[in-house]
Amino acid sequence: MIEIALIGNPNSGKTSLFNLMTGTNQKVGNWPGVTVERRSGASKKCKDVMVQDLPGIYSLSPYSPEEAVARDYLLGNQVEAILDVVDATNLERNLYLTTQLIETGVPVTIALNMSDVLQAQKKQISTEKLSYQLGVPVVSTSAIKNTGVDKALKTARKHLRGECEIKYPVYSDQFESALSEIIGILGDVVPEHRLRYYAIKLFEGDDFIWQTTPLSSFQEKEIREVIAITEEVFTEDAEAIVVNERYALIERITAMAQTQDAAFSMTLSDKIDKVVTNRILALPIFALVMFLVYYLSIQTVGTIGTDWVNDVLFGDYIPKLATTALQDLQVQAWLQSLIVDGIIAGVGTVLGFIPQIFVLFLCLGILEDVGYMSRIAFVMDRLFRRFGLSGKSFIPILISTGCGVPGIMASRTIENERDRRITIMTATFMPCSAKLSIIALIAGAFFPHNPFVAPSTYFLGFATIIFSGIALKKTKLLGGFASPFIMELPAYHLPKAKAVLRYATSKSISFVKRAGTIIFVLTVAIWFLSNYSFTLQAVTTEKSILASLGKVLAGLFAPLGFGNWKATVAALTGLAAKETVVATFGILYHQADATETTRSLWQTLAQDYTPLAAYSFMAFNLLCAPCFAAIGAIKREMADLRWTFLAVGFQTGLAYLVSLMIYQFGLVLFYGQAWTVWTGVALAVALGLAYVILRKPAQNELPLISLDNLRQSSLKHS
Repeated sequence: MIEIALIGNPNSGKTSLFNLMTGTNQKVGNWPGVTVERRSGASKKCKDVMVQDLPGIYSLSPYSPEEAVARDYLLGNQVEAILDVVDATNLERNLYLTTQLIETGVPVTIALNMSDVLQAQKKQISTEKLSYQLGVPVVSTSAIKNTGVDKALKTARKHLRGECEIKYPVYSDQFESALSEIIGILGDVVPEHRLRYYAIKLFEGDDFIWQTTPLSSFQEKEIREVIAITEEVFTEDAEAIVVNERYALIERITAMAQTQDAAFSMTLSDKIDKVVTNRILALPIFALVMFLVYYLSIQTVGTIGTDWVNDVLFGDYIPKLATTALQDLQVQAWLQSLIVDGIIAGVGTVLGFIPQIFVLFLCLGILEDVGYMSRIAFVMDRLFRRFGLSGKSFIPILISTGCGVPGIMASRTIENERDRRITIMTATFMPCSAKLSIIALIAGAFFPHNPFVAPSTYFLGFATIIFSGIALKKTKLLGGFASPFIMELPAYHLPKAKAVLRYATSKSISFVKRAGTIIFVLTVAIWFLSNYSFTLQAVTTEKSILASLGKVLAGLFAPLGFGNWKATVAALTGLAAKETVVATFGILYHQADATETTRSLWQTLAQDYTPLAAYSFMAFNLLCAPCFAAIGAIKREMADLRWTFLAVGFQTGLAYLVSLMIYQFGLVLFYGQAWTVWTGVALAVALGLAYVILRKPAQNELPLISLDNLRQSSLKHS
């Protein structure tokens, strides 16, 4: 197979092109860090081509893990050609990477993407002139309209390593003279087609190249002398010389290749951004958008589908069909109970929430594809920075709304180790797809006419992230200064129906797979524990192993409002998988009637718990330690078992305290209950948390440099 590397700047449409070329199910997004590691896929049109989707990067200078991954792959020997995806609307910035790719010695073909957007801006780029100036083939493409994609890949297929001559970018005479000297000194130390790349990287001071290039002491001394002389000629440091030389070349190229029909004017994206990123309006708009998303998925559109699945499919049709079939086959009573009361009641209750999950991710997919989520990252960076947090944390947090595992893994894009650890410890506070089933159950059973309950969980998770992040930032272990966050805001565009549907479908299928594997095993275990005693005798639920264990631990949760053993067991099983919380209720409350519907379950739950206790239960399960899969991801990313235990303990402890305050203060405010010892404990917790959040940071602040400081310093030394 011929390997062709697909590479480009973030938000250039690279991953969209990858999907069109290979048909693989790759996530398409408008924020940096979507593809942390490279992905591969066989081409649909060129059967002998394997396309490698590399991370979106701005340069081959490894300032981030993504750039290091791309550089290491391109310097290997397996890649035969490079297909460079260039955003036509940001030509000058995108060509900075292009010049570096050409210098690797691997044949480059440019896919000039977003050509349709460029035309809408009344601009033109001559592909012929651009190709002539750069010395590489240029093909105009549009991922949205699926034009030119196959042509670009076929063109790259025709220009393979060893089969075509490389035309390298030519810089100023002084700089070219320095490069020639270094190339002469290198000799045969590196492959001939990589000489120019290594010469430039050695000149600009790339640590990785200096460490990995087998130079003799004489060669190293000679190269450093060439660099020093050139710095004197240019009166700049080596790295600045390289950057300026590249941009000087790029400016000449763009001046010849690009034209504009009309004078500069604000685009539609600019006009929309004046509203949605406004300092005053941005957060209210975001709150309104998320309210509508949850209202559609939990309260209205998604509920219609969920009601049918629960009331008709799993509430009547499937249980009756299974019962009849099992009786006809004369299956033993215990096995009938396992299948109907255990598997169908447990897994069926979880699967009933698929319509709501699908609608939720359909809405989020539209917002992501349109480009709105990038704006939210920008807005939240402004908010996060006020509290000393990194705006880069918002990307993993946003991804965690789908699943905590990729959200935790996305923290790799954060260079600051302390910020990265804080993000890992807090990202799973956001409601994921698994937690959505808990939200839907509680909202439906206790707050059927209140549209604000479901969205409130989103803001509860978000507020917990901010305040816990502030507290962690002020500790000695995790204190420090927030790392800078720079991101590009892509232009708005209409959502692609296929991409949005693929996104929502993949998330729903992932949910079904969990229900068919983890949830299946756990529901069987829960059924067994709820039907047998320690002596393995068949007993009622109240005398079962599960009831015995639940009653021992129920006292711990009594101050939170759900000291009932069934709720305790449900919360504990949620540590394995959050969907199991609903499955546990489905099994424990469906014992008497296997055909009981979800609405009947709602009524049964409403008899055992108050709305306040139910909300406290929901808050605890949203904020406590995530599922086993997410805990495994935390361990991998922390690379330290102690940090893993610390993270899980922090999450569970904080969830307990938040639920305690919700329930105890709620009793006083909404139920008129007199103050008790537990109310005092809740108040003490609230004051303690407020102190931790508001106290001065543990780390030493950098001194403020001012003219007065400088004058005082000079007086001391004089």
